[in-house]
Amino acid sequence: MAKKMKIDQPKLHTSLRETSIHELYNDDEHELVQAQIEGETIEGFSLRKAIMSKVLIKNITIHKANLPAVDLTDVVFENCNLANASLREGLIHRVTFKDCKLTGIDFSGAHIGHVTFEQCIIDLSQFTEATLKQVHFEKSSLKGANFYGCQFKNVNYSKSDLTDIDFIETSLKGVDLSTSTFEQLHVSFEALRGCKVSKEQAVGFAKLLGLEIVDHS
Repeated sequence: MAKKMKIDQPKLHTSLRETSIHELYNDDEHELVQAQIEGETIEGFSLRKAIMSKVLIKNITIHKANLPAVDLTDVVFENCNLANASLREGLIHRVTFKDCKLTGIDFSGAHIGHVTFEQCIIDLSQFTEATLKQVHFEKSSLKGANFYGCQFKNVNYSKSDLTDIDFIETSLKGVDLSTSTFEQLHVSFEALRGCKVSKEQAVGFAKLLGLEIVDHS
């Protein structure tokens, strides 16, 4: 069984004022603090260097969200649709995504720390050249996700679908894949050194690397 790492959880106040995400536009600093947003559907939301801290976001859909260099600290997303959103070069710290649709989301170049993705659809997502520290993917689908050139420290994939993920130029040393599933991965032999896999996965990797498995039993 994969050991679940310790991740600092988002720190939210028990009392949050209700507001709209459009408050980010109205604030001179494009900052939203200690708030709750729920049940919105938004088209074409675009804002650079927005700041959200101690915010609970539930049941919202944002079409074509463009939030480059966003700063998210102590934020929880529950049952949200952020498909194809751009959070490139964002600072994402103590954030939880739960039951969210994140298909095609772009985290390229982002710094992601103490973040949990739980029961999310993250297929075809972009994490290119991102830095991930203390990040846990739990029961999520990451089919076709791109982790090219990432820096990992304490990253786990638990009971998730990793089919066709691109790990080229990314070291998987210390990364736990043992409880997840995949039909194929794009990864180099050198990158696999120190990666934690199950016995069945080890046989699969050997075949991917062109080894012929002989059973003498």
